[in-house]
Amino acid sequence: MRGAQVTAQTAAPRRTLHVALGAAIVITLVTVVVVFRKGDAHVECGPGFFARAPRCLGCPPPLVSRAGACDAPDVRIQVPETTLTVGPSDWEAEGRVARRSVHVASFAIDAFEATVAKVEGRPSLDGARAAGKLARDEAAAYCASRGGRLPTDDEWLAAAAGASGVGAVPSGKSDVDRFRRYPWGDTGAVCRRAAWGLVQGPCASGALGPDTVGAHPDGDTPTGIHDLAGNVAEWVVDDAANPSAGGALGVVRGGSYRTALATELRTWTRREIPLASREPDVGVRCAYEGTSAAAIPGYPRRSP
Repeated sequence: MRGAQVTAQTAAPRRTLHVALGAAIVITLVTVVVVFRKGDAHVECGPGFFARAPRCLGCPPPLVSRAGACDAPDVRIQVPETTLTVGPSDWEAEGRVARRSVHVASFAIDAFEATVAKVEGRPSLDGARAAGKLARDEAAAYCASRGGRLPTDDEWLAAAAGASGVGAVPSGKSDVDRFRRYPWGDTGAVCRRAAWGLVQGPCASGALGPDTVGAHPDGDTPTGIHDLAGNVAEWVVDDAANPSAGGALGVVRGGSYRTALATELRTWTRREIPLASREPDVGVRCAYEGTSAAAIPGYPRRSP
């Protein structure tokens, strides 16, 4: 009888332990599934691409296949002479953006960010991925090799925020009304419009580098410039960047795949980083003087 009591007393804790272990396993499995789904659930890619969190993969038009590898086409967009007013047109900009007028002469700019294949100068298996880890001198040298240069800060703004109706200001409108909040317009930043929030959400998790260029056509500018918000932040020339730092800092614009807050994709947002830094989410898009023979006034936009 005593032995039976001992057995019952030891069996109860064992049952409790087994139940606890079983519950822990179930919770772990549920957590893994939830985390996996969090990485996958919001990855949204353009037509012809397929989502493999946290990336958009594939080589649909307008991307091209060269020597069996994917890359972006060499397309430049002509940006017309532009005048606009940069200012705090929404409450997030208050205290962060000084109201000023921007005027730039006509110039051309690459429709796509510099890709791994273009920067390396050879076909690559992941060649259509945006190139990162570029210091400013490296970015400038790349553009010079293509007959171009880094865009100025004002030129980047004109390309990203200025031109859907460049020219006379409509009656009853001011320049600041025409300054686009995002490259695609004033509607909200959602995951289908840009490669952003890919490291710790909200669009995916676990990204270790940039995404394929042109994979989010819903975020194109009205003239068809891709990825001016998200993917990689882009070097610009701004000699006024933090003069107290002795010229050691430069400016990048556009947010990146590491950007976690949609407000950081706004066209007025800028980031100052060391000129020599080679951050994984910093790349380049080149500009070209005047009217380029290779430039077009607008690039065909794919339907959503």
